[in-house]
Amino acid sequence: MKLNILKLRNLAIASAFLLSITSCLNDLDVKVNDDELYTSEQFYANPESYKQFLAKIYAGLAVTGQTSPNGNSDLGAEADGGPNEGFSQYIRGYWQLQELTTDEAIIAWGESDNPGIRDLNFNTWNADNKFNEAFFARIFFQVGLVNEFLRETTDEKLSSRGVSADLKTQIKIFRAEARFLRALSYYHAIDIYGKMPFATEDYVIGSGVKPPMQSREYVFNYIIGELNDIDADLVAPKTNEYGRADKAAAWMLKAKLYQNAKVYTGVDKSTEALTEITKVIGSPYKIATIPYANLFKADNNINGAQDEAIFPITFDGIKTKTYGGTTFLILASCVKSVGATLGVNDGWAGFRARQEFIQSVGSDARVMKVSGNTDPASISDYSKFEEGTKLIKYSNIKSTGGNGSDGIFADADFALFRMGDAYLMYAELAIVNGKGSTATALNYINALRTRAGVTNISMSDINALTSTDAKEMFILNERAKELYWEGTRRQDLIRLNHYVSGYTWQWKGGIQNGNSIASTRTLFPIPNKYLNLNSNLSQNPGY
Repeated sequence: MKLNILKLRNLAIASAFLLSITSCLNDLDVKVNDDELYTSEQFYANPESYKQFLAKIYAGLAVTGQTSPNGNSDLGAEADGGPNEGFSQYIRGYWQLQELTTDEAIIAWGESDNPGIRDLNFNTWNADNKFNEAFFARIFFQVGLVNEFLRETTDEKLSSRGVSADLKTQIKIFRAEARFLRALSYYHAIDIYGKMPFATEDYVIGSGVKPPMQSREYVFNYIIGELNDIDADLVAPKTNEYGRADKAAAWMLKAKLYQNAKVYTGVDKSTEALTEITKVIGSPYKIATIPYANLFKADNNINGAQDEAIFPITFDGIKTKTYGGTTFLILASCVKSVGATLGVNDGWAGFRARQEFIQSVGSDARVMKVSGNTDPASISDYSKFEEGTKLIKYSNIKSTGGNGSDGIFADADFALFRMGDAYLMYAELAIVNGKGSTATALNYINALRTRAGVTNISMSDINALTSTDAKEMFILNERAKELYWEGTRRQDLIRLNHYVSGYTWQWKGGIQNGNSIASTRTLFPIPNKYLNLNSNLSQNPGY
């Protein structure tokens, strides 16, 4: 077998089972120079190669290819049928599907450069939506990388290469981390798509057998089993390198799965969620005792925010340039004049909040508004950035006041899992699901409020929540205040029964005053592009 050390693209796409190995994607025919090619044995002869491969899997959450910030895409050139590279960045893709489809954000960009973006605003996407297609491809590229890494690190292969006992011990940890990363991507897939094409490292590339479609429940149970299996091999909480997974990250992922299990499988698993989130909260991670805004600044890997970041996706304005990630989240939220106050030299005038979100969070200090901005909260024309409330979340300014390392590409890391979320997950389990202690939930809610200088609530405030709807809306609002623009809103609204109906925001359903949407909109479609490549796949209802 020939390998390109930097270009694992071809193998990963085939391994990602979006198509049979005999299917034709233009990218699979990419040609590289002979001096870029190595046999697999040459590659793995270097003891560092195993960690390098693992680093590539982690990097897939942050960058889009081998030439930063744009070029030599993991998913193939756009001219050859691949997605727009900026669209395909993992966090950008995930964030857009989770946020633009809710009250927390609406984007002003036009269809000429961003075809299909309006349909995310309006909840009217179809199976040809380019943003949905790009994220689907990115998820399964990640899965494919992990599958290949696991194939190449079996005990048999390591022994045949004469790998030392010490390195084998390290690789055992690497394999557990890789399986966590695959579980993470499968979690995102069941949340967004429900059923999906499914394969593990046991799938035989080149067999001519197309991978099967598996149900949401099947993949849910598989992920839980994987996370249980790897627990012993992951390192203890907060003992790994920053940005790498540990036991607490796996516990947090299990807690997320269990808390959403009623949506995913029809079975309530809130008791199991409480067990896992209690383990997370009892770990060495903690609520960072720093100003709330510093959690999202350019030096949030060292300014104290790292104490709270259970699983951060790391970015660096020099080393990991990308048009996604926190670069996108900063630049797309502002105009150039505001960008200058956020440590960047531009502004893309993209997304802002809808008026219903602003009404729900009130004057809570955690929801940081652009100082001096007087734009109307109501949005009569989604394409006019000057309509809608302008917010700040991520910044390329350090907590000490200096700018990040680059004037465009951000240094701020994106905490996919953080302790503030864990506190509110516990609070939800206690208040909505009746699990755990409401007194403890109150303490957790107030700990977050106190950090931000927000007035505490009392037990009488919680006791006043007598209806299920009131409890759900209370938790939704607390989560909105603490976690806005962190990529949780769509999932929260679905889990707490306010996504389809019962709560309306401007332009929901494609009309200015908003409307209820079909229940089928709780899932995105399997992209037509990939349905056509594997006859085992079937479409989600409503598409």
